[in-house]
Amino acid sequence: MEDSLVHKGLRKKLALELQTKGISDEKVLLAIQKVPRHLFFFDKALEKHAYIDKAFPIESGQTISQPYTVALQSQLLSINGKEKVLEIGTGSGYQAAILATMGATVYSIERQQELFTKTRKLLAALHYSVLTFYGNGFEGLPKFAPFDRIIITAGAPFLPKELLHQVKIGGIIVAPVNFGDKQEMLRITRISETEFEQTQHGSCAFVPMLQGLS
Repeated sequence: MEDSLVHKGLRKKLALELQTKGISDEKVLLAIQKVPRHLFFFDKALEKHAYIDKAFPIESGQTISQPYTVALQSQLLSINGKEKVLEIGTGSGYQAAILATMGATVYSIERQQELFTKTRKLLAALHYSVLTFYGNGFEGLPKFAPFDRIIITAGAPFLPKELLHQVKIGGIIVAPVNFGDKQEMLRITRISETEFEQTQHGSCAFVPMLQGLS
């Protein structure tokens, strides 16, 4: 799996582009420069497009998210490098790799069996320390809770109570949530056992978050 000087140059250019779009967290921008996005494309014919700021299809009807979206969600999580993060929707593994590169301990759930198997092997081959699980994202991982951060990488029809209860007081959830016919990126901070503070960070478009296993 080659990561050439050309690839590294394209990543540096991508990071600069994301900076002009409002990504200011240096840890996020550094991770974007470090993680070889082209290696997370299962369709090798698409690799040449890896450093364009666009989403692309992967296995099982899923997508590898647009770099700006990955960077925005990562920035909204406010990662300092010691956080325990639950990711709902492993997908290609790219978002998990970014968070791991930023120093987070990442627990990631994927509901698509084929995608889970491929991505788990890929993350291991690339030496990213991500703990992967085949399961229903709506249920989270109560066995490993509480988490400092939770990120949802699919369009949630609502915020599952199970996930709200698995984030620490003072912890943050970042999720695209359906509002009528659009999705809005939300940042939810848990204030107390029963109180949550919510802010909105723009419209977005994700594949739907689905119940059960596939």
